[in-house]
Amino acid sequence: MTTYTSDARKHTSDTAETMADVRYEIDRIDRLLVEILAERQSFMNAAARIKGPRAAVHDRARIEDVVAKVKAECPKHGLSLAIAEPVWRALIDRCIAYEFESYDALRVPGEASS
Repeated sequence: MTTYTSDARKHTSDTAETMADVRYEIDRIDRLLVEILAERQSFMNAAARIKGPRAAVHDRARIEDVVAKVKAECPKHGLSLAIAEPVWRALIDRCIAYEFESYDALRVPGEASS
């Protein structure tokens, strides 16, 4: 189980008074995002290992399901849909590309295209 740790939070968006405060928190959050994205990536490796045919790697219905779930969460957390949707679509696109690479690396030559 991953624990998301980073330097202690010093400010909220309401208590930050200087750009140094803002930058400290953005850098802290970015470190957390890297840790979380690395965990997400590890599941792309699992998916590549578990999925059957290579064509199953790109699943349009699942993409739309993930995006719909993210969009549903946004209002609960105050995240702009104008940020969330394109970020998740880009993330999904890159994760699919990574999963194809992982899928192919796990199979012997000639088997990856089946």
